[in-house]
Amino acid sequence: MYSKPKSRFALRRLASGLLVCGCLLSAPAEAAETLLVAPGAPDDLTARLQGASAVLATGDQSDVQDLLAAALSDYRTMVQVLYDAGYFAPVVNIRLDGREAAAIDPVTPPSRIDRIEISVKPGRRFTFGAAEVRPWPKTSDVDLSDEFTSGAPASTGAIRDAANAGIRAWRRQGHAKVALGGQDITADHRSATLNARLRLQPGPQLRFGKTTILSPSAVREDAIRKIAGFPQGEVYHPDLMSKSATRLRRTGAFSSVSLQEAERANTDGTLDLNVTLEDMPPRRLTFGAELSTTEGVTLTTSWMHRNLFGAAEKLRFEARVSGIGGSSDIDGRIAVRLDRPATLGPDDNIFYLAEAERLDQEHFTATHGMGGIGVRRVFSDTLFAEATVGFDSILATDAFGKRRFKYAFASLRAEYDGRDSTVDPTRGRFLSGRFTPFFGVDGSDPGAQITLDARTYHGFGADDRIVLAGRAQLGSVIGPSHSGVSPTLLFFSGGGGSVRGHEYQSLGVPVAGKTAGGRGYLALSAELRGRITEKISLVGFYDHAYVDADSFVSSDSASHSGAGLGLRYNVSGIGSIRVDLAYPVTGGSDDGPQLYIGIGQAF
Repeated sequence: MYSKPKSRFALRRLASGLLVCGCLLSAPAEAAETLLVAPGAPDDLTARLQGASAVLATGDQSDVQDLLAAALSDYRTMVQVLYDAGYFAPVVNIRLDGREAAAIDPVTPPSRIDRIEISVKPGRRFTFGAAEVRPWPKTSDVDLSDEFTSGAPASTGAIRDAANAGIRAWRRQGHAKVALGGQDITADHRSATLNARLRLQPGPQLRFGKTTILSPSAVREDAIRKIAGFPQGEVYHPDLMSKSATRLRRTGAFSSVSLQEAERANTDGTLDLNVTLEDMPPRRLTFGAELSTTEGVTLTTSWMHRNLFGAAEKLRFEARVSGIGGSSDIDGRIAVRLDRPATLGPDDNIFYLAEAERLDQEHFTATHGMGGIGVRRVFSDTLFAEATVGFDSILATDAFGKRRFKYAFASLRAEYDGRDSTVDPTRGRFLSGRFTPFFGVDGSDPGAQITLDARTYHGFGADDRIVLAGRAQLGSVIGPSHSGVSPTLLFFSGGGGSVRGHEYQSLGVPVAGKTAGGRGYLALSAELRGRITEKISLVGFYDHAYVDADSFVSSDSASHSGAGLGLRYNVSGIGSIRVDLAYPVTGGSDDGPQLYIGIGQAF
């Protein structure tokens, strides 16, 4: 990438070549004292030199030959670090008991080495004079960094980045075999400037050719091609390759997916692709548990087959039992979902689902069965949407009495996940919304339910050791009267998913001495997370929520709040073990502090 100025240590290569002969003559020595000084160098540069030095790393070794070899290699290492930092006229001395290491005959090394001193004089820091990358595409979505421009501090890293940016710009224009054709790099020591002129060879614009699947897989080849949507015939673009690989990974059927370009283009202007896949184990079993002082123990399990019929179909069974040892009776849920990838196109899945659930909550009981069919469209790595149509039958008893509801429904759900981590996010946003119009059957009233879940994260300090996290949850039922809608569509507040410190679903709407869910709901949560060690974090949190009989909440709506402290212990592979102790702040509660234990962050 660059032309290196001449070094005053030309003997070093000869000395290194004779090390093999000298190793037979090496003699033991006591541990050597090592020292690196860099007068005039910034502290960060000195730290980089110390971290890169082989002498400092092996100074406690007793073998003289090892110390001599480390010293000789440090000449190149020190110069390279200095070049990377923009110092192109350095002076490096490495002395072993006062003798320059490059002048020591490796065939007859000293019998012992007591002191090694590295002296680095960085000299003036260079700036770029000329800084060019030619040719450059007429239209490009890749820009050169401001670090590679005339007058900017010079460094070999900036030159490498500029060359890589030029290559990336041409590849994104279809020139897959672009290469660095030449470079003219000169250092002017009088003016402390570095002139860097890079020449690229774009080569011809190429199109994608045939795709060969090299590895055997339990997923049929025709299904692999349909899922990936390989871009045969299209103008080359690296993003098209990435998209095909992402589609295959998204099925969950493969543990690794690799798309490699052929080494050479074909004479017809096409470039072939080679695909290597490795299958995941076809089945997976999961188990989870969560404990709350009032809600009791919740147990969840799931079983999944990743390749049911040989086309990466995903069949998933889920089961949940909750309320074990809690204040309410035990609830249960069983659900099954089958996803068929690429049914309507590479980014579209069709899915089928069915669910049976028994709810025995504090303020209502319900038994319902639901079935539906839907389609899922993936727009990007961060955005997807689902549309579902189905039928739901509910037998419920609540503050309004015992009733049966039958609904034909259509549901539209969209989710955006721009967080840096789904397990322990420190930056980014998450947004999930659902709109579900339902149509009454056999006298049930029609209407619509709207839900929204928005989360944001912002990290502070080194490595985001402090994170401020916020969450807003919104719910509304529009259309039917308060008494004319299933309680499974109404909203309660309280518990680990809304306001910690209050009993689960403790806040609702008073109805004739009882409590019903509300048609309007708003919950706000804030957490301040501070990482104490790499494994342990402390959390302070505050939750507040409103519930109303109307479709929208107001300042007059019933509300309550809670606050507390939490502890997180990070376990690699599964996320954080969460322990929260919360106490009611407003809203009234005679149950005292509430304890929540689970896996993962609260949101």
